[in-house]
Amino acid sequence: MKVVVQKFGGTSVATEDARQRLVARVKHAMSEGLLVVIVVSAMGRGGEPYATDTLIELARKAHPEPDPRELDLLMSCGEIISTVVVSGTLRASGIDSVAMTGAQAGIFTDGAFGNSRIIRVDPKRIMEELDRHRTPVVAGFQGTTETGETTTLGRGGSDITAVALGASLGALSVEIFTDVDGIKTADPRVVPHARTIDRMSYDEISQMAHEGAKVIHPRAVEIAMRHNVPLRIRSTFDDAPGTLVSRTQGALAWPESRHYQVVTGITHVTDLCLVSLLNGTGAAPPITSVFRKLAEGGVSIDMISVSQSDCSFVIKEDVSDRTNRILKSLGLGVDLKRHCAKVSIVGSGMRGVPGVMANVAEALHDAGVGILQTSDSHVTISCLISHDNLHKAAQALHSRFGLDEASQQRGNQS
Repeated sequence: MKVVVQKFGGTSVATEDARQRLVARVKHAMSEGLLVVIVVSAMGRGGEPYATDTLIELARKAHPEPDPRELDLLMSCGEIISTVVVSGTLRASGIDSVAMTGAQAGIFTDGAFGNSRIIRVDPKRIMEELDRHRTPVVAGFQGTTETGETTTLGRGGSDITAVALGASLGALSVEIFTDVDGIKTADPRVVPHARTIDRMSYDEISQMAHEGAKVIHPRAVEIAMRHNVPLRIRSTFDDAPGTLVSRTQGALAWPESRHYQVVTGITHVTDLCLVSLLNGTGAAPPITSVFRKLAEGGVSIDMISVSQSDCSFVIKEDVSDRTNRILKSLGLGVDLKRHCAKVSIVGSGMRGVPGVMANVAEALHDAGVGILQTSDSHVTISCLISHDNLHKAAQALHSRFGLDEASQQRGNQS
């Protein structure tokens, strides 16, 4: 069977016009001899009747701290409503379809309410429906435990559903339809001249997702990479080809190309706080106790810097007060620098290339942006800066690494 999985986000199913565009996408795939499995999100965004945030607010009106099991039951309803409406729309257009919950689609999870992980997928029911020439419309964002409890997969979980189904069905590709025309070289709200990237590697999109890009869920990328399922992120509302995500970047594997891009994109994360320990003795801070106590307190840390006499790291700003209390209970002085942001360059092309950090430092210096802390990996360099400098930092890096022309350059290579 030649199967393609098409996932449609909340804005892509929220209106009759959007749903008709969905129908057109499905019919086009069928005209090419493909069998289509559809995954849908809840309709619309917060404030709209069936959006997930609206359902959460409804539960909190009944009780300020809803029971996690019952909250998952309620949140799963948004996607189920979408499946019924989309399935009905397909049938009205002449496409035989069937609406399915995550459980009916064979999605089994580990039972962590609110942020479950998929432990296995049994696609038998979906394959049976495809054999009957029916198009399954699956509720994203949800699954079931082995004991029958409904669980949800966390924010953006419909992406995970789509890719997990794609992997289990041996799909030719998974198409993520949304309200943007692909992955951008930067957030257009921060860098107005950001361009759509034609193609990316799994490593690059995974790092961009982890470092703040919100177009696709990081766990969905990890599943796609593990099973080598090509992804295409594209708009429901126009015919642009979007961004293809696969194992390599094709011609970009040849660094000698004159169009070779060291950096693929710029990402950012806001609402961060830099924590510096001040133990006042000049001796090494008790990092074993520090990290253990923070973990026990549910504090996640990032951009860690440890030396013989100093220790600093980054946390989300909303846990800064809790972090301060934990550290002071250890007898440590603490300096908190709030209102920070992390800006990162991402690109598999920077592996082993000298001078990348020099370009980062020079670009930020020339823009008048001070660097508070840095971290890096094979495909990223991240700088912690004051939030007030975010826009000019991202724009300076975007220009420094030639990303204004990145889309055109990649197009020339394909």
